[in-house]
Amino acid sequence: MPSVLGLLEAREKRVREEVARLWEEAERVQAALGEAERALQRLVDARATVSEVLAETPSAVAEPVPSAVAGSPVPRRAGGMAASVLAPDYQRIVSVLESEAGREGMRCQQLAVALGLEAIPAKVEGLRSKAKRLVERGWALQVRPGVFTALAVPAV
Repeated sequence: MPSVLGLLEAREKRVREEVARLWEEAERVQAALGEAERALQRLVDARATVSEVLAETPSAVAEPVPSAVAGSPVPRRAGGMAASVLAPDYQRIVSVLESEAGREGMRCQQLAVALGLEAIPAKVEGLRSKAKRLVERGWALQVRPGVFTALAVPAV
């Protein structure tokens, strides 16, 4: 039969292990709580900033200056529009199509090489998509299937 002291020592060992496990869990919960409190504070600050901005009078808010950025949509060409309103990738395509090499029309593979890109299918198909978008929006012409050139007469 086990002794009373042996039973108490075994029980004490189990309780000490449980206390150690609970302290580890408490530290983990404390760290998670601190992270959640920081996230909450960022959201409160963001909401306050947005409320301040929305409360400003319209005259105090500066009008954004339109400029072409990568990924911006291709606008329909209207009278007097310059290629500078296009995103940089599209500007480069139009400039190559307007060059001497592009006057007779270029296939997308030739266009890729002229732009310094690898003439691999992924790049060529991306250029084909962009060239077709330029045609749809009045910035280029498709003289025959798969062959693109700049507009003969600039839109005025």
